[in-house]
Amino acid sequence: MVQALGIAAIHIDIMDGHFRPQISVGQPVVRSLRQATRLKLDLHLMIERPERYIQDFVSAGADSLAFHPEATQDISLGIGLARKLGVKVGLALDSATPAETCYEVLEDLDYVLIQTAGGGRGAETFMRRSIRKVAAVAKERAARGLNFAIAAEGDIGVREAKELLPAGADILVVGSAIFDKQDRGEAMRAFVRALSRDSSDFGPGRKSRVH
Repeated sequence: MVQALGIAAIHIDIMDGHFRPQISVGQPVVRSLRQATRLKLDLHLMIERPERYIQDFVSAGADSLAFHPEATQDISLGIGLARKLGVKVGLALDSATPAETCYEVLEDLDYVLIQTAGGGRGAETFMRRSIRKVAAVAKERAARGLNFAIAAEGDIGVREAKELLPAGADILVVGSAIFDKQDRGEAMRAFVRALSRDSSDFGPGRKSRVH
């Protein structure tokens, strides 16, 4: 049963024009958001050599951050920097990145972020095979007795959420299902209500969160 389902954090995609062709926001926007809200700020670093910027983003107000294994030559360095600075750290898996890519460092992670609709390009559609990836990471977590969270991001609506949560997702990063609606506040409330009605389907003891 879902014991708690609500807004846990603001998720911010950081793109540098290199690892991703788009350029989004940087430290000044994160700093401004930190001043405007008490919610946690969760950063998805789609940037090359993320270890160069982790300290800057933490100083700007990040509470957690995930980076891509393909973007760095030293995954452990990035994880270690985040740990030293006292923020939660995760690895982000692109839609084409195998689940096994993160298995070697699972013990060191607070969460795994699984992209369910392609590489951060906004208009991608949900890929059903991502449900199997979530389930695979959840199975590995259970087999090793670990406690990291599994987050899913990309074209997630109520229908997709109702499949991702039973597969093992703990956190849903929701974008267009909310922000494409005229009344975004009501869209979020309706999203939460729809999942809460079916909370018994999500397995015993699950605590799911929406970003």
